[in-house]
Amino acid sequence: MTVRHIASLAAAVSVIGLTGCLDVPHPFRNPGGVASELAHNPPPSRLDVPTPTDVQMKPELAVIWAKDIAAILLQQSVPAIAQPTRPGDWWLKLRTERRGGQIVPLYSIMTPAGTVRATQEGTGVPVEAWSAVDSGGVAQVAHEGADQVVSALSGIQADQMDQDPHSLKHRRARVWFKGVTGAPGDGDVSLARAFAASFRGSEQTIQTSPQDADFTVATTVKLTAGPPGSRNNPQQGIEIAWRVTDSHDKEVGIATQLHDIQAHSLDGMWGDVAVAAAQQAAEAVGEMITRYTGRDVAPIKPPGQAGAPGTAAAGQTKAPPLGG
Repeated sequence: MTVRHIASLAAAVSVIGLTGCLDVPHPFRNPGGVASELAHNPPPSRLDVPTPTDVQMKPELAVIWAKDIAAILLQQSVPAIAQPTRPGDWWLKLRTERRGGQIVPLYSIMTPAGTVRATQEGTGVPVEAWSAVDSGGVAQVAHEGADQVVSALSGIQADQMDQDPHSLKHRRARVWFKGVTGAPGDGDVSLARAFAASFRGSEQTIQTSPQDADFTVATTVKLTAGPPGSRNNPQQGIEIAWRVTDSHDKEVGIATQLHDIQAHSLDGMWGDVAVAAAQQAAEAVGEMITRYTGRDVAPIKPPGQAGAPGTAAAGQTKAPPLGG
């Protein structure tokens, strides 16, 4: 998933024409990544997707439904595989219910013990349309279903993090900033100082050592030949990439600032340019970490527990999907 932020770095920066264009990827988290450190029944290392039988469609289409949703989940970093359930695996139960004149797809996350951990609903389909569905229609249903499953897994993980007093739900993330390389002039030093100063005001804790770090930020600067400019105003392209990885060196995302500048305008002191660029980057990095840790995801408690939401209907506001 990509969120693009277009913003000016600051009025002072306009002196040299550098504005910020942040391209911030938010990949889905592998349920076995951050959550694998939790002691309370971690999310699945593998999610089996058996062929459903109670779906009111032709058997060959039921096979396609299971394969399609497993493939889409795998693309979103959920380790799903279309196969019969295996001992010790979590699995996805696909089924449908007829409600009046509609067929409603249901997606239940099942524990290895065979109990329902969470259920999401898809959009209801008229009975006539469901009866006439083909492989293309099944693929559309699978795409929506994958989003529902990712939402449920996010909520399950959020609940587990709520229960763990040592999880990132209850403390600041420790971020190791490795610094900046490749910048002309004093950019390596001034960008690093400005980023550290900006990031100290965030919800995370910045540190200069990799010891016990939850995340690492490494920044590179590249200059390239810019678009043709006048003889008196030659141009260069500049790219500042802020790469964030987790404690397992798995990429969380990259915030990239791109623009054309007057050639050699940053060969000396960066000044306010460094401050403005770092402030924008600190906000983007903080957002990536917040999304990755699932702090803003509503927890889904097991059925029967206080606060358990039960089945979530289609159209209900969903938690942000897993990242990475």
